[in-house]
Amino acid sequence: MSESLRDRLRALPAFAAELPEFDPTTAPARADELFLQWLDHALAHGVMQPHACTLSTAGPTGHVTARTLILKDLVDGAWVFAGARSTRKGIDLAANPSAALTFYWPELGRQVRVTGEVEELPSAVAAADWAARPAVTEPHNPDWAAWALTPTEVEFWQARHDRQHVRHWYRAEP
Repeated sequence: MSESLRDRLRALPAFAAELPEFDPTTAPARADELFLQWLDHALAHGVMQPHACTLSTAGPTGHVTARTLILKDLVDGAWVFAGARSTRKGIDLAANPSAALTFYWPELGRQVRVTGEVEELPSAVAAADWAARPAVTEPHNPDWAAWALTPTEVEFWQARHDRQHVRHWYRAEP
């Protein structure tokens, strides 16, 4: 009898042999500061594309979609990303300006989940981002937008081999 998919999935190794330690009592007061520490750690340990994240949105019908994109900046606690307004992402954000970003670094057993409200940034920010893209053939793209997600919650998750994973939350004041 062949091995079931469930058995095959359960047999997969969970995480690297060595995982970073994380003590939430030593975390900085601001989520963006801890994120930058974790991002620097990921870069120092050779994590490929540590600025890649999954953006989850829900559009006019309420159906949730997700896609991978690149974090462009982190300014005054707002998480900046960009894309075309005419894509599903842009349509969803125009109809429902709430979203979640998820960063996952399996090599380190770390995940950061950011949820909050999104606003479109001024066109000058989008134009500067468009101009900075590699191999841009057109100097201007009126469909290109930049958005900033202002978190209502940020969760940092550190895996542990004993499955007693460590979670640390930052929540916005109501």
